[in-house]
Amino acid sequence: HIGQLPAVNLQFNVKPGVALSQATKFIDNAARQIGMPDTVSFSYQGTAAAFQNSVRGLGVLLIIAVVVIYLVLGILYESFIHPITILSGLPAAGLGALLTLLVFGEDLNLYSFVGLVLLLGIVKKNAIMMIDFALEAQRKEGKSPEEAIFEGALQRFRPIMMTTMAALLGTLPIAFGTGAGGEARRPLGIAVVGGLIVSQLLTLYITPVIYLYLDRLQTRRRSRKLSPPVIEGWTREETLVNQ
Repeated sequence: HIGQLPAVNLQFNVKPGVALSQATKFIDNAARQIGMPDTVSFSYQGTAAAFQNSVRGLGVLLIIAVVVIYLVLGILYESFIHPITILSGLPAAGLGALLTLLVFGEDLNLYSFVGLVLLLGIVKKNAIMMIDFALEAQRKEGKSPEEAIFEGALQRFRPIMMTTMAALLGTLPIAFGTGAGGEARRPLGIAVVGGLIVSQLLTLYITPVIYLYLDRLQTRRRSRKLSPPVIEGWTREETLVNQ
């Protein structure tokens, strides 16, 4: 009995090369096809239950990771604008990872979420390289934001490509799913590879655009704060001059 109700325990073993998420998905589909009455319910116990609980909490963990990264970058740059530019490449990476998983028929399981968390750390370094160079060029050389970010994209192109290719080639064996337990780890590699490819193609275009847009927005806000208030069509400075 479970909770003073009659219960039946059914045990299953997973074949080698089959992920636990695939097994639980198959059982869920079978339960729906059987058409059990409303008075009968089922739940997982043991490893399967622990796996499902961990998957439910991964979405919250992913959001917390993004918030923590934003706060750390805000403290590092002493600005709440530049971290937004740095994190602007994350949606493209997440979209690429999800589309790649969909194309290869993989589920969004525990390993896939681990791949998404890895992408948070890998993808943001591309924008950090460009923005660091652009900020230094603006402060030390007095260049305009357009010239600074353009030169940053050109000068940092090779390091960005080298680090991205190193991460991409290092993850390909996991994406191929070779070795013992490789099928279970395959979604992790596919998510990282797909996210890196899509983010690499879009980051060099998206990051400079967002950098310039947020810089102009910040400049407008500063100009509004510094401009004197207008009273009946006259500013305070004009009133003092007339007096």
